Amino acid sequence: MQDYQRIEQAIRFIRENFREQPDLDEVARQIHLSPFHFQRLFREWAGVSPKKFLQFTSIEFAKKLLHAQETLAAVSFETGLSGTSRLHDLFIQIEGMTPGEYRQGGKNLHIYYSHTETLFGNILIASTEKGICHISFVQDKPEPEAVRSRFPAAVLEQKTDRHQQQALKLFRDDWSDLDRVKLHLKGTPFQIKVWNALLQIPMGSLKSYLAIAKQTGDARASRAVGTAVGSNPVAYLIPCHRVITSSGNLGGYHWGIDRKSAIIGWEAARQHVVDDWE
Repeated sequence: MQDYQRIEQAIRFIRENFREQPDLDEVARQIHLSPFHFQRLFREWAGVSPKKFLQFTSIEFAKKLLHAQETLAAVSFETGLSGTSRLHDLFIQIEGMTPGEYRQGGKNLHIYYSHTETLFGNILIASTEKGICHISFVQDKPEPEAVRSRFPAAVLEQKTDRHQQQALKLFRDDWSDLDRVKLHLKGTPFQIKVWNALLQIPMGSLKSYLAIAKQTGDARASRAVGTAVGSNPVAYLIPCHRVITSSGNLGGYHWGIDRKSAIIGWEAARQHVVDDWE
């Protein structure tokens, strides 16, 4: 078993059993490592201690974070500021498809795709010459049917290009080159608007579907926003996992609610990193 698989298994155990608050020894036993070795390996991959990750995986924390973030986001938005997060400051440029490309299903597009391992599971990532067009969590390494269904007329080739290399840095917590990451998206004007709003949610923060609807200009469009969030073609990079319900519940997630809670917990913990080895 490779190291990333051990950490993925540990994260799965934590997110499935956080209500029991398992200690370091118990989690280490699940992946057949000594507590010391597990602690060091987890810090190396996740950037925080297992204890800190467990604390921030709690759904109750998500509720508190939503309540606090709504106020901060509202103040920032109303005053025209963009300084609430590095993600907002280093805004990812979205370049929507032309109407012709949309109608023709990607005709004349050459799409590169590859599979890679991340902290939250295997992903399929695809790109055109303009930027990233698809990221999804997958099991094993299946054929890129998800890409094919979105771009039925495109030519697909298995290859890792510079766009993919830039995007994959974000999965290892290297956000320094975020402004260099480009997206090439196929979507309606409303979908592009919603995805753009998602990109402005700071790492470690959350927003409700209602707040996103208000940001797009129609507070009554929460259901439409939910549909647009659910059709997000670029997992993690466009952070649909940062949207939860107004009541504080996590809501749905295309790639599983357990994965969503784990990503939220990891991001929140990364924003509150302290020298904690307990």
